Amino acid sequence: MGLEYLKITLLGTGTSQGVPVIGCKCDVCTSEDLKDNRLRTSILIETICGSVVIDTGPDFRTQMLREDVQSLDAIVYTHEHKDHVAGMDDVRAFNQIQHCALEVWANKDVEKALRRDFFYAFGNEKHGGLPQVNINSLGLEEENNGFYINKSKWTLLPVKHAQMDVYGFRVGDFAYITDVNFIPDSTYNKLAGVRVLVISALRKERHPSHFSLDEVLQVVERIKPEATYLTHLSHFIGKHEDLQAELPEGVFVGWDGCVIDNLNKSNK
Repeated sequence: MGLEYLKITLLGTGTSQGVPVIGCKCDVCTSEDLKDNRLRTSILIETICGSVVIDTGPDFRTQMLREDVQSLDAIVYTHEHKDHVAGMDDVRAFNQIQHCALEVWANKDVEKALRRDFFYAFGNEKHGGLPQVNINSLGLEEENNGFYINKSKWTLLPVKHAQMDVYGFRVGDFAYITDVNFIPDSTYNKLAGVRVLVISALRKERHPSHFSLDEVLQVVERIKPEATYLTHLSHFIGKHEDLQAELPEGVFVGWDGCVIDNLNKSNK
């Protein structure tokens, strides 16, 4: 499946605290540019096979309302950190609209976190006030062979977030990687030919569990996509407009609500 079948919406492009950060009066957090307001990181992927959200952070409900999402086929999780799973309870709305449980794809650590944090969703009692999900396991089999959501093939992109295992995902010519500070050669091999990349770039300074901006640009130079969008941005990285002016050709600062459609830089 090629990118012509894909529409990507960046639902959120901020870090675990979001931007503005509570109590912060820095230039970014007090900026009047709406592109400097960043909800927790998540994306919506729409194909001819359906709609999938990657990660349900604390802002999941707000993001679904803002983008007027009427139906959802699945949720796929990158890892178990709270800023990526905390909004799972709000799948209840889709359960009620679609009259079925929502398909969820997650590795064993994410599944453990979901069953712990949303224990009430996994008991014997089932009614309309509880989120209903079917968890599909992601592991070595899917790393080797990929997996399908409806008829759309997804390729797993294992990376590291310090010592934590995180999954990025490739669909057609598009790849998404967040919360990463190491990409193994085996994953680089899976990224060959990617035309559009969305990848996290926390800040300009080095960090123990996230790529810095310079490190991300080195990744971009190795993969050589036609277009790259930065996400998971903290207030430390500077204002949207200033950062964009510093970036090389083909690299763009993502923002909440940014749409990537048929390789257009954005149309929203």
